[in-house]
Amino acid sequence: MAINPKKNEMPVQEAKERARNFKEVALGYTPEIAVAEANRCLNCKNKPCVNGCPVNIQIPDFITKVKEGDFEGAYQVISQSSSLPAVCGRVCPQETQCESKCTLGIKFEPVGIGRLERFVADWHNQNNHGDIELPAPNGHKVAVVGSGPSGLTCAGDLAKKGYKVTVFEALHLAGGVLVYGIPEFRLPKTIVQKEVETLKKYGVDVETNVVVGKTITIDELFEDGYEAVFVGSGAGLPRFMGIPGESLKGVYSANEFLTRSNLMKAYKDDSQTPILRGKNVAVVGGGNVAMDAARTALRLGADNVYIVYRRSMDELPARKEEVEHAQEEGIKFEILRNPVELIGYNNPDNKRDPKNGSVIGMKVIKCELGEPDEKGRRRPVEVPGSEYVIDVDCVIMSIGTSPNPLIKNTTAGLEVNRHGGIIVEEETGKTSKEGVYAGGDAVTGAATVILAMGAGKTAAKAIDEYLSKKKTK
Repeated sequence: MAINPKKNEMPVQEAKERARNFKEVALGYTPEIAVAEANRCLNCKNKPCVNGCPVNIQIPDFITKVKEGDFEGAYQVISQSSSLPAVCGRVCPQETQCESKCTLGIKFEPVGIGRLERFVADWHNQNNHGDIELPAPNGHKVAVVGSGPSGLTCAGDLAKKGYKVTVFEALHLAGGVLVYGIPEFRLPKTIVQKEVETLKKYGVDVETNVVVGKTITIDELFEDGYEAVFVGSGAGLPRFMGIPGESLKGVYSANEFLTRSNLMKAYKDDSQTPILRGKNVAVVGGGNVAMDAARTALRLGADNVYIVYRRSMDELPARKEEVEHAQEEGIKFEILRNPVELIGYNNPDNKRDPKNGSVIGMKVIKCELGEPDEKGRRRPVEVPGSEYVIDVDCVIMSIGTSPNPLIKNTTAGLEVNRHGGIIVEEETGKTSKEGVYAGGDAVTGAATVILAMGAGKTAAKAIDEYLSKKKTK
């Protein structure tokens, strides 16, 4: 049978329709499309795709189950390695990981591994409501700080080994960046909560509204009987450019803007959470978070949304699919541009004018690409005298985040790097403090969901080995 050289298309909402609603953009494979896509897999003996997966899902094995129409069997294969398959199938950058290693991709388009993972997870969630077989308790207690992807993964892996795990979350809803950072149209929150509920069935306790480092410290967790602690508190501290005008009204960090919309539901007409529904919005940055913020602003009613990025389209770090979706929806890309000043409205004759101090423009300077930097990317070089102003009434800064310093400032003996990331042993996630492990954005700074999951998985294995040795002494 001849192999289809292209992936089976993912059904999506029509661009003009989806640009004004918060419903999920991608609609998912049908069983027929999933089987057709699975039949493109060559079932390689050396399984190169598995080596490209940070959590080592046995990809050919689950795809073989899909070929056979055994969708529940496929889910069981995935769940041996991943605690969040419905999430990963939606937001994992497969094109630079598992799919980049696909043998079929040498000549044709690679197998749509992520699309198949999403299909399998969704099928299971819709069709399987059976009881979970709980492991025998092993008598050990572990605390997990943060309920984002690294924390949930670590908690899930340990719970499946019989550990009594408690997850402490600072916000009022579990999920971390999955609920406050990623928009509903890309990752419905019901999906996240379904994954959290599955972990709870394994005996994981989730305590919300607990700010570790403030409500309770890591040392106090040990005093309460926890024998190990995993820190997966993410990187929620936003960065700004330090240019004039960043304190004007109408200027957000992407974290604040997305948290108001996603977690606090400011996009709903009856929401009590305020958010500026700008008509002309500029988003500074070119990553996935920038795309999320821009597409959210559009759905909140903006007439014009600009992505302002200092390199070219070829250097955009965002996923190709997200960039394409943004372009289809009408997002404008101001590439090779760098902001130098935000301009504010000033009416000194009327101090009570509500527009006073509001952003009304962004002055940008044109850039050219110069020599490669230390990461191999061509460095943007500003062109003198090329400044011009973009009329905007809202600016969203999406230029990265750093780990919150609260935990390191309240935990003696915990070493961090100059960026505030917790220093760990790469092979184990072990920190400089006895019994404390860490992973995800709290270590690396802002990265991908799947890399955070991989770190949680690594730490869970190390914690298991650590406590097993401790018990035998």
